[in-house]
Formats: sequence, structure tokens, C-alpha cells
Amino acid sequence: MELQKKDLRAEQMATLSRPRLKYSFAAHFFFFSMDLVTGKRNTLSKAMLLEILASIPYREWEIRKYGKITRSFRNLEKVAYAEGVIDWSRHAQDNEFDHLQVINEKMKEDGLKEAWYLKPIFTTFFVLTYVIIAKLIARINIKGAFHFNGEFEDHAEHVYAGMVNDNPEWENQKVDNPLVKRYADVENWADVFRRIGLDEREHRNESFTLSGNSDLVA
Repeated sequence: MELQKKDLRAEQMATLSRPRLKYSFAAHFFFFSMDLVTGKRNTLSKAMLLEILASIPYREWEIRKYGKITRSFRNLEKVAYAEGVIDWSRHAQDNEFDHLQVINEKMKEDGLKEAWYLKPIFTTFFVLTYVIIAKLIARINIKGAFHFNGEFEDHAEHVYAGMVNDNPEWENQKVDNPLVKRYADVENWADVFRRIGLDEREHRNESFTLSGNSDLVA
């Protein structure tokens, strides 16, 4: 989705004006745990950790659905549904990785040091823990897994919209980095992060659609 600068700003304002969802207990606990580790303030290091974790459910669903189409290859309806989830999961994984690289480039440009919790020993623990959670939820109730991911992405969308507000200097920081330009061909860093927020909204909406909660689509 290519949007003009004024549209990106308008979409950011729409996010900030939309109340956060009434999150489930599991989502509340997850976000509370994140804040215990990273602090409540939204920083680039915190966003980096979010992006490291964000791709995990999509990988788990892709693996799970590949098993499904192998077992159900005779049922073309089930195969078509599973292939749709696989295609979306692949795209979402790639998109979350783009976000991770963009944030890394911003931190390098600003000369920012990564927070302690981004050291490999800690990220490995966080990733393994979230892999277990993602596998467990998907095995118990795949629609519940989609719903939980929708809550995660709603949270991420609001984080990025808030970060742009908290960093007004980004409006005047030009984007010259070719890697970042490939992700979003915009003029300033504020619009880069607005674009990331819109990606998270798309992931949110697709997750809620797959969970059977289309009424939550924004």
C-alpha cells in the first residue's frame, strides 16, 4: 500500500484516536512481562525486541499448515485454506524482518547502543519461550492463536504511532539509507515508522479475520 505523506500522518492519528482493544488476560500478562524487561517507555530497542518476536507465530503457522496440507491433500478446500495461511505467513514474516532491519539502521544512524536485553543470551531465551507459547496456543486452538496475534499487532501498531509522537525530531530527519528506501520510499523517518505502524495494522486485521472476529477489523 503506497500512501502519500499526508495519508501516513492521518493514519497515525487514526491509530492514536482509536482506543486499544480490551486485551485478553494472556495478552495483558504478555505486555506486562515485556514492560518488566524493557521498561514502559517505547524505545527503538524495545521495538527491536518486538520485531524479533513478531515473526515467530507466522513461522509456526506456516510449519503447521504444511503438515496440514500433507495430511489433507485429498481435500482441496482444506488445502486451499491452508495455502492461504502459508502465503500470508510468509509475507508477514518477511515484512517483520524488514521492520527489524529498518530499526537497526535507525539505531546505527543515531549511534544508539542496544539495550541489555538484546544481547544474544537474552534474545535466545525470549525467542525459545515465545516459540513454545506459539506452538502451544496453535495446537490447542488455532483461531485463538490468530486472535492473540491480533492483540499483539494491535499493541505494536499503537507503539509505533506513539513513538512518532514522542520523537518529533524524526519529521526533519531525511531518509537517505538505500535499505530503508527499499522498504518505504518516503522523505523522513517519521513516515518510515508510520509505515511500519500501518503494516502492523494490516497484520492485526488479517489475524482477526482468520480468528473469526471480523468485527474487530479497523
